[in-house]
Amino acid sequence: MNTSAVVCNVCPRHCALEEGSYGSCGARVALEGAVRPAYYGVLTALALDPIEKKPLRHFHPGSRVLSLGSLGCNMHCPFCQNHDISQRIPGENTWEAEGREFTPAEILRIAKEAAADGNIGVAYTYNEPLVCFEYVRDCAVLIRKAGMFNVLVSNGCVTDDVTDEILPLMDAMNIDLKGFRPDIYERLGGNLAAVKRFITRASESAHVEITSLIVPGFNDSASEMEEEAEWLSSLKNEPVLHLTRYFPNYRYGEPATDIGLLRELKEIAGRYLKRVYLGNV
Repeated sequence: MNTSAVVCNVCPRHCALEEGSYGSCGARVALEGAVRPAYYGVLTALALDPIEKKPLRHFHPGSRVLSLGSLGCNMHCPFCQNHDISQRIPGENTWEAEGREFTPAEILRIAKEAAADGNIGVAYTYNEPLVCFEYVRDCAVLIRKAGMFNVLVSNGCVTDDVTDEILPLMDAMNIDLKGFRPDIYERLGGNLAAVKRFITRASESAHVEITSLIVPGFNDSASEMEEEAEWLSSLKNEPVLHLTRYFPNYRYGEPATDIGLLRELKEIAGRYLKRVYLGNV
């Protein structure tokens, strides 16, 4: 490693960056000897969504939540549903139209104004929010002080340092669990052990629901689902599990997940977990 490089400590990749270069996530950059968020406060999406869309089935059902998204992701799933805002590959696409900037104070103001329409807080979602954990943290502090809720939708593939900053501010989370084999995470640029640590800690401090997108030929085996469900059932507070149907997207062209297979996997998961739901069916 070049001694002039600085190391990013947001996720297990620990990208070593030369001055002016971006991490694998496309959203963190080396500037003046430190790794900084490249798009702090830059939002590509801001919408008042039903809480069920996160998806959260057992956290204030029927309410709405102000949902914001930015740019970048530290994993590179070939079937990503939000690849236009999450997948920045250096030299391939430059995100020239990054969106509009919002300060944390502006987010607080918008969230309060939306309370008249059923808003209960802010959800950090759409891309991977924690590649700019500083913005999530700064918004969440204000939202918490205002007596509103913070919701995180994340792949959970971050270091303990980021976890320490974020978890105390979150009231509810939906965490992607993309499979239950280390090699699956290696193919996507992630780390299963880090995600399991994040889920374990999150389940001790907040309401947690898990989403597993079932992708044909990738993570759709009965044995893997049994392992996943058994592990989730061992957590201190048993999470809700969503099994979601995959459709061809981005760089993955396999046919959509068979609904019959989804139902079989739901039955397997239901042997261990009390609350299992199917999505996108």
